[in-house]
Amino acid sequence: MSPEESHAIELLDRVPYGRLATSRRALPLLALARHIVCDGQLLLRMHGGLGHHEACDGSVVAYGADNLNTAAPGDRDLWAVQFTGTAELTEPSRVQRARFGTLPADVNGETFDPVYLRLHPHFVSWHTLGWNSSPHPGHVA
Repeated sequence: MSPEESHAIELLDRVPYGRLATSRRALPLLALARHIVCDGQLLLRMHGGLGHHEACDGSVVAYGADNLNTAAPGDRDLWAVQFTGTAELTEPSRVQRARFGTLPADVNGETFDPVYLRLHPHFVSWHTLGWNSSPHPGHVA
């Protein structure tokens, strides 16, 4: 794993959720997913009731996460990472399931039905916005 990929993985480990991007019936699709990092790959948990996982299985997808909404006012850097690669449905181990934490109660009023995808990253990128000593826009000092 390159130093850039290692850094992106380290950043991703700082936040629990991200966005999965793919296409479904030739239309773009963006879905919320919970992630964990395992052996340099990403495991994603999402709600099966919407059927988004079906569009992802065996397809090239993009997954991104950031700290744009979670950075504390004292943080001086904002970051975003993106992983692009092939996704496949998977069954995580008991230990991996435990790492995901508690299941959400529902999605759009329907009981959360977990499905899991493994993302094999082929391309990894990350970007930062550094603010030095000035406050972030929108943060009151």
